[in-house]
Amino acid sequence: MLKSSSARDSSDRLTEAARFHDYRYASNPIADGTLGAIPGARFGAELHEQGMTRTLPLDNSSILGCSGPATSPGLSANFIHICPGDAIITDANATSQLFFVMRGTGVTRVEADTAAATGGGEIAWQAGDLFILPARSRAVHVAGDDAAIYWVHDEPLLRYLGVEATRRQFSTTLYKRESIHDALETVIRDPASAQANRLSVLLGNQFFPQTMTITHVIWAMFGRLPVGAVQAPHRHQSVAVDLVVDAKPGCYTLVGKTLGPDGRIKDGERFDWQPHAVFVTPPGLWHSHHNESGSPAHILPIQDAGLHTYLRTLDIRFARAAAGGGSEVVESAG
Repeated sequence: MLKSSSARDSSDRLTEAARFHDYRYASNPIADGTLGAIPGARFGAELHEQGMTRTLPLDNSSILGCSGPATSPGLSANFIHICPGDAIITDANATSQLFFVMRGTGVTRVEADTAAATGGGEIAWQAGDLFILPARSRAVHVAGDDAAIYWVHDEPLLRYLGVEATRRQFSTTLYKRESIHDALETVIRDPASAQANRLSVLLGNQFFPQTMTITHVIWAMFGRLPVGAVQAPHRHQSVAVDLVVDAKPGCYTLVGKTLGPDGRIKDGERFDWQPHAVFVTPPGLWHSHHNESGSPAHILPIQDAGLHTYLRTLDIRFARAAAGGGSEVVESAG
């Protein structure tokens, strides 16, 4: 039986998008450049230190080949500068929004129709405070004096999935500066920390006891880099968008693909730390932190590791020098 012209047209429309790829060449599109690698980008503090009240996206979308703004495929990091007495609105199609106050004081007001559901309302903040807002949290931020906020959310992930964030998975939560530092000091005073690879505290949330992360998508760590520290290289499959909280010249991170016989990064790219600047650590690359400044420093890495932890794909690994020369890779949280 012959198909009618309309039936053939319908069949053509159903099949026109179909493609077939040789597995040998299509199974790893990153290797041949079809899927762009995540860049180890840097964004200086001068972006938010002057000028008008505005949001400044840390945008890598042109390199990533995706719609923007996007700092990584799943996260958008932004600097928000608010002049004294000014206000600015943030509103993203995101499941998770994280705000860290780099300088200044002010108040954030979550809109009335969402405040009751999110446990929000009004949040008074000062430098060093951090707070998170769940889905559907349109907010107005008012500065008492000149203020700068680091804002990270997962809208690029939802944009890629083609979905709207409608269900709130957690409530508005404030992490005050004093509480963050007290928690870090507790870790540092623990005798077992003398042999630890990192002196850091993970910011968690009661809604996520399995992943122990700040939201179900975002992971946040507040860490100290002691004087003279050379933290062993480590790697993970999440993207890290690292904010330097405070540091003196001489603090830096090395990032590279391979390790030398001594367990150190071979031919690494150096990212010098600048207070309130951001650099991106791509997934799967080794990175180590160094402090030759004579003063302790602090860093706030934000990652999409909440999602990776839930998917069991984070795969954090640390390197150390092996007995008899060479290096070995160990899976560890130490």
